[in-house]
Amino acid sequence: MSKSNNRHVVPSPKGGWDVKAPGASRASAHRGTQAAAEQRAKEIVGNLGGGEVRIHGRDGRIRDSDTVAPGNDPNPPRDTRH
Repeated sequence: MSKSNNRHVVPSPKGGWDVKAPGASRASAHRGTQAAAEQRAKEIVGNLGGGEVRIHGRDGRIRDSDTVAPGNDPNPPRDTRH
């Protein structure tokens, strides 16, 4: 499993778009549109503490890249310091 918080939005051979970690053989998510895949990739990266989302075109070349800040943890750890 990749330790990288980065994700790539790439065209799927089955149609639609996949969200993949660098070097991964399986997709983290699959969506019907590039915009939906990009949104899901940003959610994943944000939840993992931030990183880069690279969006590829149908030709496979990177056409855009976005930096994602850390996401909001719905269950943050409690501060046990007094």
